[in-house]
Amino acid sequence: MRLDADTPETMRDIGERLARELRPGDLVMLCGPLGAGKTTLAQGIGRGLGVDGVVSPTFVIARVHRGGTLPLVHVDAYRLGSVAEVDDLDLDASLESAVTLVEWGEGLVEGLSGDRLEVRIRRDEDDSEGRVVDITGVGARWSDLDSAR
Repeated sequence: MRLDADTPETMRDIGERLARELRPGDLVMLCGPLGAGKTTLAQGIGRGLGVDGVVSPTFVIARVHRGGTLPLVHVDAYRLGSVAEVDDLDLDASLESAVTLVEWGEGLVEGLSGDRLEVRIRRDEDDSEGRVVDITGVGARWSDLDSAR
């Protein structure tokens, strides 16, 4: 599925709509270059789950947000260099009861779940402020992603 976001608020709206599809045990991997809008999308997902205060977890690596409809585990794997460092975070302990959202997780977190959403964000070539968001479902959980839209 491909979506366009021409403003940060549109990106948050996409995240909020995506949150409506999420349930405990879902792994969402956000991919894209620095400044693409990964954290902005994460804020929208948080808003959709009823969670406030979603910010980049770069310096703490992982934050758990409670109080919404589902717990949200928000991870920034930018400074992690190996799968072993991801394992040290013990994300699988909360995976079944929360939505786990990982920025910069490509090549590091795929082994956490056979089912995941891969969200790739890139700058729109025709609009320097715009973003293109490609959402791909992996595994049986997301097999009907394209037909549901």
